[in-house]
Amino acid sequence: MAAVEVEIDPKRDRLVIIASTLGTVFEWYDFFVYGTLASIVAGHFFPSDNPAVSLLIFLASFGVGFGMRPVGAVLFGVLGDRLGRKYTFLVTIALMGGATAAVGILPTYEAVGVTAPILLVICRVLQGLALGGEYGGAAIYVAEHAPSNRRGFYTSFIQSGVIGGFLLSVIVVVVSNLFVDKDAFAAWGWRIPFLFSLVLLAISLWIRLKLKESPVFKAMKEAGEIAKNPLRESFDSWPKVKMILVALFGVAAGLTVIWYTAQFQIFYFLQTGLRLEDNAARMIVGAAAFFSLFWFILFGWLSDKVGRRKPILIGYALTLLLIFPLFHGVAASGNPELSAAMERAPVVVTGSDCSYDPFAKAQATACGKVLDALSKKGIAYTKVEGAPGAVPAVTIGGRPVDAIDADSLETALADAGYNLDKVIPTAGNAAKMIFYIVVIGFLSGMTYGPVAALLVELFPARVRYTSMSVPYHIGTGYFGGFMPFISQYIVAKTGDPFAGLWYTVAVVALALVVSLFWLPETSGKELE
Repeated sequence: MAAVEVEIDPKRDRLVIIASTLGTVFEWYDFFVYGTLASIVAGHFFPSDNPAVSLLIFLASFGVGFGMRPVGAVLFGVLGDRLGRKYTFLVTIALMGGATAAVGILPTYEAVGVTAPILLVICRVLQGLALGGEYGGAAIYVAEHAPSNRRGFYTSFIQSGVIGGFLLSVIVVVVSNLFVDKDAFAAWGWRIPFLFSLVLLAISLWIRLKLKESPVFKAMKEAGEIAKNPLRESFDSWPKVKMILVALFGVAAGLTVIWYTAQFQIFYFLQTGLRLEDNAARMIVGAAAFFSLFWFILFGWLSDKVGRRKPILIGYALTLLLIFPLFHGVAASGNPELSAAMERAPVVVTGSDCSYDPFAKAQATACGKVLDALSKKGIAYTKVEGAPGAVPAVTIGGRPVDAIDADSLETALADAGYNLDKVIPTAGNAAKMIFYIVVIGFLSGMTYGPVAALLVELFPARVRYTSMSVPYHIGTGYFGGFMPFISQYIVAKTGDPFAGLWYTVAVVALALVVSLFWLPETSGKELE
């Protein structure tokens, strides 16, 4: 099929960008409000005497939605390549809005027992299916309307829509807290942000119904070039399979873990590692997300000038160099007293069998019981191998303590300067934290801003919806969706609040190697 000459129509293009971006904002709001309320909703659906365990199980259910995204990518990708871009993402947003609103009326574990988490997971499955079709549809729809020399800029608004959805989820939760006191919000007020999605759904459907089909798809349909089996055609030769693998491991996996590190990993780090008050953590991350919006648009625009590969490769390399220093900067600014106590009086556990299973009802070893006691309090610790059969020993700043006795442990921690109360940072420290998080957002903008245009340009029009959606949602669904669970599990197992970042480093290193050797430059390519 020959290249399609895209007509320049500023009024139409503005409507296309606004409608697609707002729809993306609203759909990701629906998805992210679940993660934003993790610490509250976890206790209603996955109760446990250890808050860390409740959060881990909840984050696993959070990952289920991401795990279903590749299925949605296949389902809606085929529909998008067969029936059209416009109608497919109308269906996805209706499904997402309905599933999110349903979470707001679900009974809790206290009311119906194990049925409650089952219903919650079903809602997550539906959300994941919907999101699997949303991003590809919106990105392709905008890209197929854009002139080749502005495609990166046009589609960067879709990328900013993803972070806009996260930002909106934070805003709605914080505003809801202003009208409902803390106890009432924990009891029932958490339902408000989920039910609010019905309003967003109505707006999205109204805007998207005004849109027409993309010129590329219309030309393809008129020429009789519609693929009969887009899924099979996407994988019918090694060059196509190779490009899908490059898009998966070199693009989707890398950009996703950086983005989730900048939003969710840092959020849970503030709440659990630094013990910031929940609303303070939300407002800090939300403020950083707002300033980070502009990085996505900047690097989308820049990719039209310098190419797609350069910003992505540089962003990967800088992430590997800076991610640990940036998180340490956040820690030093967020809770200086706790950070100072950790350096001045580190907790050291010495034992012969210090295995710890965060999900076990009872730990099998004496040392495991000690680690469990520390985990329940959210205390960072270091493990040292002891003599075989020796009784586990705990020191805080070199002073031995009884970690099994809760009162003795709490007293020793307090004496060592560990303040375990939730804290609200000063304005100056909050500003420093926002700065560090905005820098992480800058890295995310470098790697995410050019990607919508890049993925659209990588694949032929006949199978574009399917070919770009499948690797994108496998990468974001599995590498990214389970990242909060994996990173928090690493933290729980090791006792090191920074250890979860090694997951980010490993995935980004893989993405850098794959992109460096096999990712082609696509900027300026005409869409056939």
